Amino acid sequence: MLMRSNRFTLAVCILCLGIWCCGQAYNTEEAAPMEKAEQAALYSAIQGFVGNWWNGSDLYPDPCGWTPIQGVSCDIVGGLWYITALSIGPFYENSLACATNVEFRPQLFQLKHLKSLSFFNCFVSLRHPITIPGDKWEKLAGSLQSIEFRSNPGLIGQVPTSFGYLKKLQSLVLLENGLTGQVPTNIGNLTNLNRLVLAGNRFTGRIPDSFGRLKKLLILDLSRNSLSGHLPLGLGGLASLLKFDLSNNQLKGKLFARNAYLKNLTLLDVRNNKFSGGLNQPILDMHSLEELMLSCNPLGGDIMRLDWQSLQSLVVLDLSNVGLKGEIPESLSGLKRLRYLGLGNNNLAGNPPAKLASLPDLNGLYLNGNNLTGVLKFSEIFYWKMGKRFGAWNNPELCYPIGSMTTRNGPYGVKPCQRGVTLLDPNSGAKLGDGNLNNNSHFVASLGFSSNGIDGLRQLILVDTSITVLLLNLFL
Repeated sequence: MLMRSNRFTLAVCILCLGIWCCGQAYNTEEAAPMEKAEQAALYSAIQGFVGNWWNGSDLYPDPCGWTPIQGVSCDIVGGLWYITALSIGPFYENSLACATNVEFRPQLFQLKHLKSLSFFNCFVSLRHPITIPGDKWEKLAGSLQSIEFRSNPGLIGQVPTSFGYLKKLQSLVLLENGLTGQVPTNIGNLTNLNRLVLAGNRFTGRIPDSFGRLKKLLILDLSRNSLSGHLPLGLGGLASLLKFDLSNNQLKGKLFARNAYLKNLTLLDVRNNKFSGGLNQPILDMHSLEELMLSCNPLGGDIMRLDWQSLQSLVVLDLSNVGLKGEIPESLSGLKRLRYLGLGNNNLAGNPPAKLASLPDLNGLYLNGNNLTGVLKFSEIFYWKMGKRFGAWNNPELCYPIGSMTTRNGPYGVKPCQRGVTLLDPNSGAKLGDGNLNNNSHFVASLGFSSNGIDGLRQLILVDTSITVLLLNLFL
């Protein structure tokens, strides 16, 4: 019994000691002072963005302690509080809102331990636009790891070349601003970058060759600009890249050289450019691809020549309006994770493979605007499930069999095959269109016939439920 009592007493003592130590550490952090120059620089920098009415020393006398400022983060360095993150704009409900007239005050660059700087929806006035300062960024080179300017239409001008001094930068996001000019080549010096987003601006010119040195990049998004020219060869060597978005630019030439090595890429989006030269092998070697979006490029090429089985991770495949020819390969039905397949507005021919309907997760299938022919072989349940997410309109020689199906349940924009009409071969008794004749084509609603692969003089019997007409000596 005595031994149990001693153990209990010892446990209580250890617990109390732990609580006391934690309290001491907490009190130490609470009592840690903030360097006066750091505090003054913070107040002045914020005032430049939110307006002179803002009196930080009165509103937030202890910005890293008991009166924290929304959007400001601090850390203790050498026993003193320093600012490590500053976010300006309506990130949260009670965040600091920007004034109409804003300025980058020099005190911003005196926050020598600043790691993250963000501006969201802050510079919005087109009557009072502002540019990113061209100098002083080198003062933050020893600490800054992230810069973000998001949704600032009033932020104009060029990206300062002095960003190239920020060698510790891991994330550079300039998204949906009013920035113009060419992308600085010395951004390629920021070799620690893992995210580079320059989307939604008005950048012009070529993609710098120096971007090929950004070997740690995980995300590269240059979409929605006016970039032109060919892709730098070095981009094919960014083996760590996961997301690569170049959509909505004016880029041209072949997509990738044969030495491209993007084995980890999960998203490739180059929609709405001027790429040509067909779908080449480097794309099919990107075995991790989940989203491949190439639409609205004059790529051309025969879709049947490609081995789609190497892209088993694909969820989205958009090849709309790229000038493809040939027949739709049945091998596409082997991409079991596919949810969206866009093949619209090409020069594809033949009959769509019925096996496409077997894709278990398919939510969108668009075959519209091609030269597809014959009778659609998908089930009524498939049409009912897909609705207008199945597109086969603008294929004049394509129809669907009515059977027990009504036109209401049929595929949108596709005409029904002629009701109650069956074409018979008098020599074999086989129906035209049942697959027993060599390469036969099915009739269309106008009763115009075609005869691929059928030679010679034939006699056909047109059977209707009420009329039988004998057509003799019809040349097919």
